[in-house]
Amino acid sequence: MSAMLLIATAAAALGPDLPLETTAPRLPYPPDAPVLPQPMLVLAPPAPGLPAPIRTMIEAAYKTGNDKTISDVVGLAKDNFPTYIAEINGLAQLQGERLAGVRKEAQEREQARIMAASFLQIWKGELEAGGSRSTGTTRTTSIYASAKLQRDGIRWRQKFNARLDYQETDHERTTERWLAAWQPNYKFSDVRYAYGLAQYEHDRFLGIQSRGTLGTGVGWQVASRPDLNIALEAGPALRRTVFIDEANTTKLAGRGSLSAMWKISPTLTFRQDASFFFEGDDATASSATALETKLIGALKAKFSYNLQFERETPTTSRQLDTVTRATLVYGF
Repeated sequence: MSAMLLIATAAAALGPDLPLETTAPRLPYPPDAPVLPQPMLVLAPPAPGLPAPIRTMIEAAYKTGNDKTISDVVGLAKDNFPTYIAEINGLAQLQGERLAGVRKEAQEREQARIMAASFLQIWKGELEAGGSRSTGTTRTTSIYASAKLQRDGIRWRQKFNARLDYQETDHERTTERWLAAWQPNYKFSDVRYAYGLAQYEHDRFLGIQSRGTLGTGVGWQVASRPDLNIALEAGPALRRTVFIDEANTTKLAGRGSLSAMWKISPTLTFRQDASFFFEGDDATASSATALETKLIGALKAKFSYNLQFERETPTTSRQLDTVTRATLVYGF
């Protein structure tokens, strides 16, 4: 129930029940009697204690568990019923203590559930898939699939990402790229954490048979709200690249990453994920910008713009690849 509706309901309930006193009784007069001054109405002082409609309104606000609703209702109650400010403050304090106790019990139950779970339990994530096929003067088939999994423990957070991008034109492969990454995080607090990274990738048309990355570093949770989440990471990484037609390389690199989620509305979400590797004169960058909209239940539609940059590419002079996709996403 909204704050304004709760206030209106309380005011309507209180109106007819305001006690009235008069200085003299109202007596019937005969038609020819002289007109006497009407007695002045005097509001009786409020009875001790908070009236039931105001109490019900505030208790209903606290039952929602929404801090903004609680603040709005208590503030409006004080503005509209200033006579009862002391009683409103007392009730708000009592309800606040009860709500804090309920939240603490819920947190303890959730922590106990997490601690009792095995490694294969309490995973959350999403599966994404898309594809296309065209025929005519040119026959093209493309497939895209990805998986994102996350397990949040008391101190450890596990992340696993994998994606496959394949395209065939006139029975010849024109895109062949896949990536798998595992990232464990150790949480120092709700804001800071340390991470490890193990990543494997293959991109035939960039001349990369395989590239393995091992890294570590620190992360900062810049924002962590249900409607906004931003995380930054930075640290060193060791990269071993096996080229198809050139000598293999092993280089020390610096890594940075950004992950952001903004829930624009209950049905629309904006996401931005990007990572950067700097290896002296070489550099690699990838970015995925996406809008997600809810369809039915856990099913979403996703529209994304993906960018892949390689400064040194042994098989092509093109350094930048971009792909625009429309896919379906299933969350669990």
